[in-house]
Amino acid sequence: MTARPETTRYAPSPTGPLHLGHARTHLVAYLEARATGGRIVMRLEDLDRPRVRPGAEAEILRDHDYLGLDWDEGPLRQSERLGLYEAALARLLAAGLAYPCTCSRKEIAEAASAPHGDDGPPYPGTCRLGPKRPGAPAAHRFRMPEAPIAFEERAATAAPAHPSDFVLQRADGVFAYHLAVVVDDAASGVTLVVRGDDLLGSAPRHAALHRALGHEPPAFQHVPLVLGADGQRLAKRTGAPPIAALREAGVARETLLATLGRSLGLVDPGESAIDLPTLVDRRRARPLRYGVLESS
Repeated sequence: MTARPETTRYAPSPTGPLHLGHARTHLVAYLEARATGGRIVMRLEDLDRPRVRPGAEAEILRDHDYLGLDWDEGPLRQSERLGLYEAALARLLAAGLAYPCTCSRKEIAEAASAPHGDDGPPYPGTCRLGPKRPGAPAAHRFRMPEAPIAFEERAATAAPAHPSDFVLQRADGVFAYHLAVVVDDAASGVTLVVRGDDLLGSAPRHAALHRALGHEPPAFQHVPLVLGADGQRLAKRTGAPPIAALREAGVARETLLATLGRSLGLVDPGESAIDLPTLVDRRRARPLRYGVLESS
């Protein structure tokens, strides 16, 4: 392992309960920080206020306590950091690195000729030289550089496509995920972003945005999404058990950590329980090997 102390972060959204997939990603963030003598930030990504579920934040914090996954800074709440995002957007606009956009989603979809990805159709650049409908409510987009974006990736092997200009602030004033996470990661000194590989396509966006704001981008570790023994992705919509249900059922922390650690190649055959210090020691000695999540 690298000797550099890493600062990682947990970044759950309080829109529902944590499940085993979230827990494994958060365990990786914990191990990457603790195995290097680094730090961990707890950040609650609650910008999408209509989707925030009452009580979810407290439940998320209880789940981390149950698992023993502590942190050194936070909890930080994005809803309390709007001034930071406003200042960052103002800097980008002043530098010509962001611009107002009055295009509707329908117009973008109709104009786009490239295949649509998970984030929707690529933006065709209609408002790059000025808003199509001056005076209309406008979103603000980041002006992506045309050159390929370099960033350090430690887990994923696929190369994401070069993204088009993307939204930093919606026309209704809500700041976008992309701007908020970059500002927050820079403010907390995050050096390693651990997240699911469904967000790999965001890495060039975030690296470019970091550099536009004068920051060195963190390294990224996009871990494979958790699969069950049936090969299906674990998710709330597929019935993945919430951590709270396991906690309330009396499942021991060490038993659950063994299940998670086994899927990372850190638990040996026959081990049905393990503690966090042992997992940290093994992470120092072993690379992570991602596999299916099997019961103990």
